[in-house]
Amino acid sequence: MSTLTKPNHIGRKISRIRELRDMKQEALAQALGTNQQAISAMENSETIDDEKLVEVAKALGVSVEAIKNFSDEAAINYFNTFNDTKDSNVHFGNHCTFNPLDKLMETVEENKKLYERLLQAEKDKIEYLEKLLKDK
Repeated sequence: MSTLTKPNHIGRKISRIRELRDMKQEALAQALGTNQQAISAMENSETIDDEKLVEVAKALGVSVEAIKNFSDEAAINYFNTFNDTKDSNVHFGNHCTFNPLDKLMETVEENKKLYERLLQAEKDKIEYLEKLLKDK
C-alpha cells in the first residue's frame, strides 16, 4: 500500500496541506527550527508524536484536527463547491477601492508630521527651561 492510499498517513497529510498553502519544505523547516531533510523525513513518516504535530499545525496555520482529518477528496470537493461568478453580480467584498501604496504613503506623511510636531514641542520645552534657568 503506497503512502497515497494510506488514509491515516499523517506525513502525507502534512505534505499535502503544506503544498496547498504554497509552502516549500524549506519554509516549514525554518518555521520549525529544523532543516529541509527533517521535513522530508517527517512527511514520509506514517505517524508523528503529538507535540511535534502541534508545532507543525501552528507553522501551517491549521489545527491539529485539520491535519488528522485531511483528505484530498474533501479538499477537492470543497473547491468544487465554488461557482464561477465572473459574469454575475455577486461580489465578495474583496475589491479594493483605493491604492494600498497611496494609503501607506499617507500614513508615512502623517507620521512625519506628528514626529515634527513632537520634535518642535521638545525644542519649545528646552527653550522654556533654559529661559527659566537664565532668569534665576
